[in-house]
Amino acid sequence: MSFGGFNDNQHSGPMAEINVTPMVDVMLVLLVIFILSAPLFTHSLQLDLPTAKSAPAPEKPQTISVAIDAAGKLYWQDQPVTLAELTNRMSAAAAKQPQPEVQLRADKATRYEVIADVMSAAQSNGLTKLGFVTDPKPDSPAGAEKK
Repeated sequence: MSFGGFNDNQHSGPMAEINVTPMVDVMLVLLVIFILSAPLFTHSLQLDLPTAKSAPAPEKPQTISVAIDAAGKLYWQDQPVTLAELTNRMSAAAAKQPQPEVQLRADKATRYEVIADVMSAAQSNGLTKLGFVTDPKPDSPAGAEKK
C-alpha cells in the first residue's frame, strides 16, 4: 500500500488506491451499536391488567336527513315526500329510542315559510334534536374586505 505526498516526484499519475480504513472503522462502530441496542427494541413489558365491568356504551342515535330544494319540494333521506308524509314519518321517528337527530338541509333560495313548516312539524311530533346543515364559507382572499 502506498501513501502519496505533496512532494512525491516518483509517481507522476494519480493515486490508484482508496483508503477504506476510516469507513470500515465507522461501519464496525455502527454494527456494535446496533447489536447492543437491538434487544432494547424488542423488549416488552408484561402486565396483568385488572378487569372491570361497565355499562355498555350508549348507542349513537340515527341521523335523518330532511332536504328542501329551491322550489320547496321536501325530501326524506333523499326520497321525495309531501308535507303530510313528512309529518307521519317524523311522528314514527319521534317514538324511537334513542330519538334520532333530524338534519335539515335547505337550498339558500328556499322560502322561509317552507322551512318554518318543517320545523313546526318536527316540534309538534316531538322531535327535539334538529340541526341545520350548511356548507362552509370559502376563505376570503388576502386583502378583501369583509361585509
